[in-house]
Amino acid sequence: MAIQRPSDFGFTHQVPDGDDKARLVCGDCGWIHYVNPKIVVGAVCSYGDRILLCRRAIEPRHGFWTLPAGFMEERETTEAGAAREAMEEAGVTIRIDALLAVYNIPRISQVQMMYRATLPGPELNPGIESLDAKLFLWDEIPWNELAFPSVLWALHHWREVRGKRDFAAFGNPPDAPGV
Repeated sequence: MAIQRPSDFGFTHQVPDGDDKARLVCGDCGWIHYVNPKIVVGAVCSYGDRILLCRRAIEPRHGFWTLPAGFMEERETTEAGAAREAMEEAGVTIRIDALLAVYNIPRISQVQMMYRATLPGPELNPGIESLDAKLFLWDEIPWNELAFPSVLWALHHWREVRGKRDFAAFGNPPDAPGV
């Protein structure tokens, strides 16, 4: 099977009127295909002194630990997306209490919105995207096996505001690598 290119369908790269970036534009009707960043939603979920982490069963970073998080679906709020990801990856219903952070990762065209949430109980049931789901005490977290820098950032931001009711959402750490 031959790989098809946008030009095979009448699309060309051009700068539309009033724009400053080249976009894919349909040569027949002028429709512009905008490629926008992806929004990732997730949560640092705690049960007492323990934090939920999931071992990834998918790429990228198969086998590494992460927070329950993933891409938003259409017609979904960020909170609903974070709750859905926790259910899909760990089989848990979470109670979101605050927006913890918004991380900008321009090198991969992502905006990541992380919430702070609690679990009603310790029962976990990993879904197909997780090899395992586990509640960790802070000192038990497998720091060298975390999947992404933003997982590390979110965990430290969660710890910084643990027990605080009111706080401003965090952003990227000033020394964040590879953003």
